[in-house]
Amino acid sequence: MTDKKVEILEKITCHAGFFTLNRYKLRHSLFSGGWSNELLREVLERGHAVAVLPYDPVTDNVVLIEQFRPGAMVAEHNPPWLFEIVAGIIEPNEQPEQVADREMQEEAGCEILDLKPIYHFFVSPGAVSETTQLYCAKVDTSNISGLHGVEAEDEDIKVHVMSYQQAMQMLNEGQIMYAPAIMALQWLALNRDAVRQDWNS
Repeated sequence: MTDKKVEILEKITCHAGFFTLNRYKLRHSLFSGGWSNELLREVLERGHAVAVLPYDPVTDNVVLIEQFRPGAMVAEHNPPWLFEIVAGIIEPNEQPEQVADREMQEEAGCEILDLKPIYHFFVSPGAVSETTQLYCAKVDTSNISGLHGVEAEDEDIKVHVMSYQQAMQMLNEGQIMYAPAIMALQWLALNRDAVRQDWNS
């Protein structure tokens, strides 16, 4: 069956706070033809996000950030501080490139010199509507360091500038568990020579 359809029979908002949790009663067309049974599915909705890997093509350094994550705490990851890349939610009337610029300033204290789109992907579409636009940003790491974050949002972010090789070692040793960071570093591993040639020319 090539004509894929969904019928939403009911939508109920279970929670509306920092996140919105909606419960849907729905049915969808089947590959074999006909319709599925009526399904109840809860979907966490919080908008869409941008994530950015800062990379210095001159020094071959990358920038990772480290911060506390309550999800990691609940999953009993010890300690619940994760190595990540810069990321943030797209606000109404914002373009992804604007979010990338804002979040780079807030979370890493650095300026974007150029920006390459990598992937646009769903985070966990079985239960979450969020998508992420992933970028690699050209930066100058000579003056990037310290602690950052928006005080009003209780952000406490530590910046780590490291060599590409060190970042890849951390990745291979399983020290990086944040999916956008894993994807961005794997993309850089595949495209690093071309990126350096482009940005250093």
